[in-house]
Amino acid sequence: MTDLPTSADVDDALAFIRPHLPPTPTLRSEGLSKLLGCDYAVKCENLQPIGAFKVRGGVNLVGRLSDEERAAGLISASTGNHGQSIAWAGRLFGVSVAIYAPAQNANPTKLEAMRQLGAEVRQHGCDFDEARVVAEGAARAEGKRFVHSANEPLLIAGVGTIGVEILEALPDVEAILVPVGGGSGAAGICLVAKAINPNIEVIGVQSASAPAVWRAWTEKRLDIEAEMATKHEGMATRVPFEMTMQILWEQLDDFILVEDTEIDAAIRLLAQQTRLVAEGSGAASLAVALKLQQRLAGKRVCGVLSGGNLPLARYSEVLAGG
Repeated sequence: MTDLPTSADVDDALAFIRPHLPPTPTLRSEGLSKLLGCDYAVKCENLQPIGAFKVRGGVNLVGRLSDEERAAGLISASTGNHGQSIAWAGRLFGVSVAIYAPAQNANPTKLEAMRQLGAEVRQHGCDFDEARVVAEGAARAEGKRFVHSANEPLLIAGVGTIGVEILEALPDVEAILVPVGGGSGAAGICLVAKAINPNIEVIGVQSASAPAVWRAWTEKRLDIEAEMATKHEGMATRVPFEMTMQILWEQLDDFILVEDTEIDAAIRLLAQQTRLVAEGSGAASLAVALKLQQRLAGKRVCGVLSGGNLPLARYSEVLAGG
């Protein structure tokens, strides 16, 4: 396996991406703080140019490609946010990008966003993992660089810059709550938080309807294939990935599952209390804050709102469900 990224790699990534991506706000919410009984802030990655945190890793990786890799182009697989990040960075640095997405239950808003960013979107399989297997084969056949959504040190280091910005804004933060799909965001934030202050709790959260990474973390093994029934595609992972798991096993303090209904409730609560739009993965951090209310009481807490790419029809449905 390629060497794992380090906190120094995150610092290097921050210097590299900052000319292209200014910091996102870390906003304290008075309403959520009162409701939760803690000092609660939201890291607003939904305000990134693609509406999600993944763009940090995309810029850090695509901007560092060799001349040969740039000329050949990139292939990746995504349910949407990772694909948008590679497409956005590809447009920025003049690299052609093809993204494999599931043919079933794909988020049409994210598919269209990838196309508008210049990516060729190829749909295959019933879910992300089936699309990924086809994409890996296509990259070999076409002589292009395959970009994995998690097993990429430059991606992990890039998204780890979220942690740097959180600690710049909240140097006394005591707990950081991070949604987990493939685990790159949680892994990157762990690298930063544990290097600066090992006492900061980093807590991952995943949908109970897609618990593959949670099971891998709790059972300390990779040979897992779990059910994947969540409606929230940002966490719709069926298998764990080695690089992110190596970091999470060593550095993640806790990992909690939440139900999709709890995530929906958190989407509504973020809209009501902060006027922020969150997709399911973005709202999962608040869902786990509600679940851990007693444990977090009185602490300084930051929840990562990792993305806000929610189709209007789905958003209306969730809001009406309240």
